[in-house]
Amino acid sequence: MDNDRKTMLMNLMAEEFTAIELNLYLDTHPEDRKALNDFNETVERLNDLKAQYEKRYGPLLNFGFSSSEYPWQWIDEPWPWEINFA
Repeated sequence: MDNDRKTMLMNLMAEEFTAIELNLYLDTHPEDRKALNDFNETVERLNDLKAQYEKRYGPLLNFGFSSSEYPWQWIDEPWPWEINFA
């Protein structure tokens, strides 16, 4: 597996973690405008990263959450959760 793919996945995981943490914070602090702006910026970066990854390596999710190029790419390996980052 190439290092670019691992780097992209690690960046995706970092943005997802940030989005989840900001989401949890906003659940208890809905009036925090800065946190909401940070959340929206994080989601935008996350969506951009997902689109870049899927364009280059194929879908991250199945069951209608990610589209696929022809031929059907979901069966291509390795799947994101099978990648060894060590």
